[in-house]
Amino acid sequence: MGCITIPRGIKICLIVTAILIAILAVVVLVLSLTILKPKQPKITTQSVTLEYIKWVPIPFHMNVTLGIVVSVDNPNYGSFKYDNSTAYITYRGVAAADAPIEHDTIPARGSHEISTTVVLIVDSLTSSPYFLGDFISGCLNFTSSTTLHGKATVFKIFKKKVTTYSTCDLSVYIQAQNVTSVCHSKIKY
Repeated sequence: MGCITIPRGIKICLIVTAILIAILAVVVLVLSLTILKPKQPKITTQSVTLEYIKWVPIPFHMNVTLGIVVSVDNPNYGSFKYDNSTAYITYRGVAAADAPIEHDTIPARGSHEISTTVVLIVDSLTSSPYFLGDFISGCLNFTSSTTLHGKATVFKIFKKKVTTYSTCDLSVYIQAQNVTSVCHSKIKY
């Protein structure tokens, strides 16, 4: 029984293949740790408009409709396709409204605007001990929270489930009939 000898051409082919696989592995590792590393999206409220406000002092009744346009800047190299969702708005921990968010796609390294209309349930707010004082001061502070579930796609090949969480602090100024907001977001892969 003798030793099996491998022809020189096959040895060279195996060595070149091993080197190429090693280089490819290093390139994939470097890309995944640098360029493809997930980054937080930047959520900016473009406009929150007071579309309708009406209040009757006796018996107290108030109807407030807000139009909200939010811009989402996606710094990632993958697009994000999210499902239908709902934005919840609270006033000092009390549910004040919810707004539907239609499914859509945020492009890779792009920006996307999401718009919706919110009808505040003011009757439930009046039960809060802070409501009358805030109303008299002319400023009602709300918190909006949204969770979007979807899939991130990189190079149209790699797909991963992603969830984004965002919260916005909204201040509705009754006399001036305008709104200011500050938003924060977090992404979970």
